Amino acid sequence: MGVRTSQLHATRALKSMLSILVGHSYFLRFDQKQWERAKPYPPLATLQVAARLRHAGHAVTVFDAMLAQDTSEYAAQLGRDTPQVVVLYEDNYNYLSKMCLATMRAAACRMIADARRSGARVIVAGSDASDAPQAYLAAGAEVVLIGEGLATLGALVERLDSCAELPTSELVAGLAGVAAEAGSGKHAELKALPLHAYPAELPAWDLIDVERYRALWRAAHGYFSLNIAASRGCPFRCNWCAKPIWGNRYLQRPAADVAAEMTYLKRTFNPDHVWFADDIFGFRVDWVTDFSAAVRASRGSIPFTIQTRADLVSSAMARALKDAGCREVWIGAESGSQKILDAMNKGTRVEDIPRARACLAEENIRTGLFIQLGYLGEELEDILATRRLLERAHPDDIGVSVSYPLPGTKFYDLVKQQLQAKTHWQESNDLEMMFEGSYVSDFYRTVRDLFHDQVSVDNLSRRRRDVDYQRERRALERRWARLIANEARYRVRGGARTPAAMS
Repeated sequence: MGVRTSQLHATRALKSMLSILVGHSYFLRFDQKQWERAKPYPPLATLQVAARLRHAGHAVTVFDAMLAQDTSEYAAQLGRDTPQVVVLYEDNYNYLSKMCLATMRAAACRMIADARRSGARVIVAGSDASDAPQAYLAAGAEVVLIGEGLATLGALVERLDSCAELPTSELVAGLAGVAAEAGSGKHAELKALPLHAYPAELPAWDLIDVERYRALWRAAHGYFSLNIAASRGCPFRCNWCAKPIWGNRYLQRPAADVAAEMTYLKRTFNPDHVWFADDIFGFRVDWVTDFSAAVRASRGSIPFTIQTRADLVSSAMARALKDAGCREVWIGAESGSQKILDAMNKGTRVEDIPRARACLAEENIRTGLFIQLGYLGEELEDILATRRLLERAHPDDIGVSVSYPLPGTKFYDLVKQQLQAKTHWQESNDLEMMFEGSYVSDFYRTVRDLFHDQVSVDNLSRRRRDVDYQRERRALERRWARLIANEARYRVRGGARTPAAMS
């Protein structure tokens, strides 16, 4: 079998050998909040694409922007590698790449221009590129893949392999799921193709500097975490959630395959922790049970963190997660107001959240809640309902943001007429309202801080620091009282006013 495999690779090498540089444009240093947080993960989807192209017989290198200083490192690698083709394939498992952070789009455009000046053919894929291909085409990209684009990418590379000088019009002729400059200077877009089968190849871990990640994690947190994905997509239909890559489909890998990949990571890199980048991990108790059995049989278990929905967490699911090695679960709670959850088409009940939290706590699994502020129709009473939810659920941690109108979502369609001059956040800590919510941005930033401090104070009480807890609780109540008393000053209706300091 080994000889036949070697012969196959040799045949491919004779048949096909483009030099391809695969990269992405998410520079952690360009996002101050994430740089200070210091929890970087390798670009999983980018590495999957690199592995697939290499398996097809091409000479592949990777530029990993995540820990790079700036685009000058990319330009230097471009000069060293002199690739015939540059593929900028954003990491679709990274939720930050699902929104258009202006700093990252600007970096991508500089990278595209550098690649074109070097004489390389340039193909771009990612959530923002699918939403706004014209921005990337204007920067010099020849082709933008709409959606995931794996099958289309394979066809494009095969055509370039046959003729590296093929004109753009012939390169994309007859292909679906692409946007490219036509002779008239306009771009033609075709609907994204259905999802391709999950990549069979392991991500090309050997093409990035994993030790650079280990050093940063250990220096900042004292442990090292890597990422893995057991599925793609999400079948639920929250009307604000990004769907440009995977739509509403949910493709789950066999539990044994995921266990084998975790075992590979443990034996090769020995991380202390794994982050499952799935939008929804596990989904069914039987899948989690099968995964648990497989990873324990191979002695490949690593403590891990997942994301899921409150209505998918039962006592049986919590037990299965615990048996598999899960240490922390993040739930998209969004709001403590049923009115807001229904407006979002979330499909969950407020009561699901503390119930899920209780099931996880019973198994000693930490729980984090994602909270979203500023959705259409949210009033002070809804925000206070979310405050009460946090008091009931007692999460170990929370993540708070304001509603972000992503192109291609129903939410975006509802607010696009209200979009202000600022249409993109610069970085993930921006928290700027881009449509006319009930309040100005500083109001939501203050609520965010109050929510975080409330969780910290509640956790103080759980650690039995009674004196500190009472003092901090009284201070928190005074801050809430000031906010509630002055709430009308921060309303957008009738003209947004510049708020005084609220602290």
